[in-house]
Amino acid sequence: MDKNYLPFHSNPSTPTFKPPTGAVDAHCHVFGPAKVFPYHPARKYTPCDASKDQLFALRDQLGFQRNVIVQASCHGTDNSALIDALKAASINARGVAVVSGDITTDELYQMHLSGVRAVRFNFVKRLVDTTPKEVFLAIAEKIKVFGWHIVVYFEAPDLAELIPFLKELNTIIVVDHMGRPDVSKGVEHEDFQRFIQLMQDNENIWTKVSCPERLTQHAPDYSDVVPFAKTLVERFHARVLWGTDWPHPNMKSHVPDDGHLVDIIPQIATTIELQQALLVDNPNRLYWSE
Repeated sequence: MDKNYLPFHSNPSTPTFKPPTGAVDAHCHVFGPAKVFPYHPARKYTPCDASKDQLFALRDQLGFQRNVIVQASCHGTDNSALIDALKAASINARGVAVVSGDITTDELYQMHLSGVRAVRFNFVKRLVDTTPKEVFLAIAEKIKVFGWHIVVYFEAPDLAELIPFLKELNTIIVVDHMGRPDVSKGVEHEDFQRFIQLMQDNENIWTKVSCPERLTQHAPDYSDVVPFAKTLVERFHARVLWGTDWPHPNMKSHVPDDGHLVDIIPQIATTIELQQALLVDNPNRLYWSE
């Protein structure tokens, strides 16, 4: 583990909010354990171990039934820890993999059998080296036969440049963490309005209203992030997902309490109907429809 790395909360609270039956934590990770699943030699950071058993215990404590486990950059394109977790969880987990351009159809098929349903394209330069867009387009073509979608991770200042590429993908796209807006600028700022317009114009684009702990200027209050997530949930209620982002890699300001993160859900999805869509209907339709 890096010297300044903040491990995940050792004793998260049990939330007051009770998620509806069948709720899905649609964005979380597993790290290692390194003795079994070594971290990638070219990684940009070394996290603490965060095992599948710890993830599943947290899932149960928070009142969720299922997980969508996302491959993190510290494991590179070696999805072994992800696949191991998916096999252990069986029907209660689906996966988002990170693959290289030379991935074969047979390798993708084996991932599909294990529960992978998407690939992730990461554009956050501090986390990964730049990948040519032609490589991403080739991967997008390979996964079409399996009906997978694409998860993209970027920060708000990069969106304008990415929009033409996103339109080339021509499949369902899920944007991580609301496109990482600068919440200090407010909901009406052109950066966030550009993201809203992108979703308005492209019905194939979804987003995760996740990670208030990464976006806030007021930890651990997060009230400055609520208007952003609430706006997206209310305007695009059939295309939003929610996740803990456990074990919260590369947090610098504080260690979030996952129970507290769950208790924010009623502030962004203010009715039973919106909560059902956000936590149950949308993720199950996207990841468990077959």
